[in-house]
Amino acid sequence: MAEPARWRRGLTDSGRGYFSLRTDETGEVPVRLFLTEALLAETEDSIYPQIVNATRFPGVRLVVITPDVHHGYGVPIGAVILSDADTGAVALGPVGFDIGCGMLSAASEVPAEAATPENRRRFNQEVTRRIALGPGKVSRGRLKALDRREFEAIIRGGAAYYIERYGSTVDRTNTERDVVPVSDDWLPPWGGPGRPERGMPQLGTLGGGNHFIELQANLARHTLYVQMHSGSRGFGHGLATNYFHLARIENPAIKALDLGYFTPDSRHYRDYLNAVAAGANFAIVNRLAMFEQIALAFQEVFKGPLRLVYEISHNLVQREAHPDFGWVHVHRKGATRAFPGGHEALKGTPWEKAGHPILIPGSNRDSSFILRALPGASASGYSVNHGAGRRMSRAAARKAFAQAEVDAAYRREGVVVNLDGVVPIDESKDAYKPVREVVAAVERAGLAAIEHELRPLASIKGNQ
Repeated sequence: MAEPARWRRGLTDSGRGYFSLRTDETGEVPVRLFLTEALLAETEDSIYPQIVNATRFPGVRLVVITPDVHHGYGVPIGAVILSDADTGAVALGPVGFDIGCGMLSAASEVPAEAATPENRRRFNQEVTRRIALGPGKVSRGRLKALDRREFEAIIRGGAAYYIERYGSTVDRTNTERDVVPVSDDWLPPWGGPGRPERGMPQLGTLGGGNHFIELQANLARHTLYVQMHSGSRGFGHGLATNYFHLARIENPAIKALDLGYFTPDSRHYRDYLNAVAAGANFAIVNRLAMFEQIALAFQEVFKGPLRLVYEISHNLVQREAHPDFGWVHVHRKGATRAFPGGHEALKGTPWEKAGHPILIPGSNRDSSFILRALPGASASGYSVNHGAGRRMSRAAARKAFAQAEVDAAYRREGVVVNLDGVVPIDESKDAYKPVREVVAAVERAGLAAIEHELRPLASIKGNQ
């Protein structure tokens, strides 16, 4: 048997559902890996240098690795970094390019049996008729011709402004938030290196990659659910690109673009936090605009309404209070908030007593789960994984799997993919970790408890 990589010798089992990592490279920063033995064994060694990167930003107080961890840009995807809110850095890689990417889950009282093979395909057809899919696509709806003034009003006002200006049939009571505040004096970097203006016509579009819309069956309730994963499209990507370049110009000692950061004395520090807020507001409105169309499609096919279970953002940096570390900036890269009942931030919300729902999707031929945070989530910076996590790269998946075999496996299980049944190979089930093992790591650590399991029936993915 091959000798384990040297960094694994620095791991110790905490007895609390996570492994602690301490090496010469990580220094005094606590590092916690919320992995089962099986997930740890499958974690690629290339993750270790990225963990070290996560500990090196100024003022870092804690690094958390979530069960869906896989190789990312500079730091792992599936990482949570807490830095001192007053003196520490806000780091760019641990937010990433898809600022405010997030999840939405919706429930119905329609029996799962109504999703016949014909109706599964009809649902996909009705959704794709209303929503543009894939990279670079532009809106087909009422947001497709926004001028710059109206677009800026949306990215400052979020869903609150959108509903006031355009109206909406969606009850947003069950959401994380309607808006992230943006300072009045912040100006979007129009014409900057990332050209964030290219996102202006993309409000209400899904995008590509791991973004999806999925019709599901709740296994306990035997009713139909819908989940969606989407982000800030070209606008968020353009904002991130702009500030990545500014960080490198300001501090040439930064080794790689993905490791950029701003400390409070930087003239870009406040601007970047405003940019993250604006990107988050775009993503919130993007999900709202699409959900309006999804609900119409669902009503057309299944003759029943959809109601929001929850809508939440990830890929953000947010100022939060932690019982052990005080006020911190929490960076969640491919991770999602997990506030339990009684958390100060939930006062006055519907989740004040029970904690908010946690949405963890699996692949589109695997279960998804809705969980509820537990008090033990403080150990992970009140964060858990945002999905199952990749187990192989996109290129490796395309080489490993045969299109005909993958398509046949989906047909056997009755999962209707898009309209043609051609499954994006790099988004197929075996490119992802088994979601049950990933969720088991969350349960093992006492971070959250399962409330619902959802099985995919129809999947919509942007064409690559």
